[in-house]
Amino acid sequence: MARGFESKQVEDQQAEAQRRRERRDDASAEDPARVTRRRSLEMARVDVSRRLAVATAAPLREMLKRALEAIDAELGKLG
Repeated sequence: MARGFESKQVEDQQAEAQRRRERRDDASAEDPARVTRRRSLEMARVDVSRRLAVATAAPLREMLKRALEAIDAELGKLG
């Protein structure tokens, strides 16, 4: 019984490794500039979201909301 479990576990590990390789291949096929732009926008989105969470002044909150909408629109264009 243990032998069957171990071989299934090895099979699962091999399948997971294959999925990782395929994902890596897909990511490397994508335009590096586009990947960099997307990552930059994602980091900016995290920063703006954090600042919005602690902002108390209404004008600042409104500006951050607009910035978040603009970042989301850019991310949407990138796909």
